[in-house]
Amino acid sequence: MNAQRRHARKFPRGRQLDQTALNQVREILGPGPHQRDLLIEYLHAIQDRLGYLPRPHLAALAAEMKLAMAEVYEVASFYAHFDIVENAELPPPTITIRVCDSLSCMLAGAERLISAVTAAADPDVRVVRAPCIGACDQAPAAALGHHLIGHATPEKLLADHHQHSHATAKSRLPDYQASGGYQLLQNCLAGHHTPAAIIATLSQSALRGLGGAGFPTHRKWTMVHDQSGPKALAVNGDEGEPGTFKDRYFLHHDPHRMLEGMLIAAWVVGADDCYRYMRDEYPEIIAQLRIEIAALEAAGLCRHTKLHLRRGAGAYICGEESAMIESIEGKRGLPRHRPPYVAEVGIHGRPTLVNNIETLYWIRDIIEKGPVWFNDQGKPEHPGPRTYSVSGRVKNPGVKIAPAGSSVRELIALCGGMADGHVFKAYLPGGASGGILPAAMGDEPLDFGSLEKHGAFVGSHAVVVLSEHDSLRDAARNLMRFFMAESCGQCTPCRSGTEKALTLMATPNWDEPALNALSTVMREASICGLGQAASNPLQAVLRFFPDER
Repeated sequence: MNAQRRHARKFPRGRQLDQTALNQVREILGPGPHQRDLLIEYLHAIQDRLGYLPRPHLAALAAEMKLAMAEVYEVASFYAHFDIVENAELPPPTITIRVCDSLSCMLAGAERLISAVTAAADPDVRVVRAPCIGACDQAPAAALGHHLIGHATPEKLLADHHQHSHATAKSRLPDYQASGGYQLLQNCLAGHHTPAAIIATLSQSALRGLGGAGFPTHRKWTMVHDQSGPKALAVNGDEGEPGTFKDRYFLHHDPHRMLEGMLIAAWVVGADDCYRYMRDEYPEIIAQLRIEIAALEAAGLCRHTKLHLRRGAGAYICGEESAMIESIEGKRGLPRHRPPYVAEVGIHGRPTLVNNIETLYWIRDIIEKGPVWFNDQGKPEHPGPRTYSVSGRVKNPGVKIAPAGSSVRELIALCGGMADGHVFKAYLPGGASGGILPAAMGDEPLDFGSLEKHGAFVGSHAVVVLSEHDSLRDAARNLMRFFMAESCGQCTPCRSGTEKALTLMATPNWDEPALNALSTVMREASICGLGQAASNPLQAVLRFFPDER
């Protein structure tokens, strides 16, 4: 027995820790204890320092956090932005260019751009395809490290990357306060308003969840307010739907209006913690939010709740609220089975209010100006304003704040008309998952509940305009490829269904019965909205564009 013990000490079994890697991980993370829910933040910290994630460092992180190596590895490998390197002697190139190949960028020549940059790049540069990076109005778009490159060209992308540096940012809090910002929050905290009164005001407005679901805001706030025990609030800033870039617009131009709405919401429902979840594709927004949150804390404006900023890592599925909560807890972004709903059991088991950035952006104006003012921004049957992200074959793509129920023809007019040489043929009313409608339906109101009869929906109000130069077949394949790549893999109908659908769509003549049967299975048996909506563009081509299938 003693001989066996001596042998075990001399030749230990299993993967051994690299002491150098362990020391480096400890230096990067700082003194513990290290929280389990910050695993993704720790992975970011290591990759930000080293440029990638060496396997020895993953093992060291697992040991430092007292987790199984498999648990750390499965989280790191789930997210597209983490670069796991098995052999430290073969690190990835020092410069990574992510070129968006989603629909709007494809229309603007992303394929040619990828080919040109790949051919011209040196060994220190790698070019990878990326799903939508939220810059559809600047298509073709790319990300060079932490920097967005709009209207990208090979010359822009292959220029000296050192010229792209972050300007020193300062807090925008003083300017926002000078225009009356946070006075409403302070009045709430001082007892001049009650939570019941705020909810009553919202109930008279047409404010809905504007991330895609359209659930009435006052009902969601009421559900969480009425729960007992500690509560949380999560702000969903993971607008990964291809064609959507309105959150980037709001956070770039007026971040504190959303932050004040968030802090009022936390006070109304009694949330002890506020989590801001931001997609990793918006590094400049994340950097600015860190500054603004620090300013709010220094000013004592968030003394009723604790603020947390969580950084995504490249996973479209985390736009689904329960998958986002899993990610906030430092796990893979797998949607949860429901019930229970997150309003009952959310972050760390607490009742959780989840709101989109645009929803919170309107809170201050609704309370200060009144629900009638808000409702009157829309059309008679569609109250309230809507923020449409418009891209594709229009002269001036961008964010358009217009009355709810506006038609795509009205939005095209707001964009200065169709691009030169293009004739309106079709459009996506709600991003990749919202389906595709023909120009003949260009006068349909774009609002919740208006398009479902056509097998479409507005979702996050991402409108992509197509012309007679575009193949609807190719567009549908581009969107299905996106869904296949972004499926979390948890359920078979979505994981295998998207892959099988893409294979069938690659054939010269589509097998309509097989595609219809596959679409039915995906729609009825998938766990979450990704698989349920993935076949919408495909079904639209079969229904409205039979000559192109």
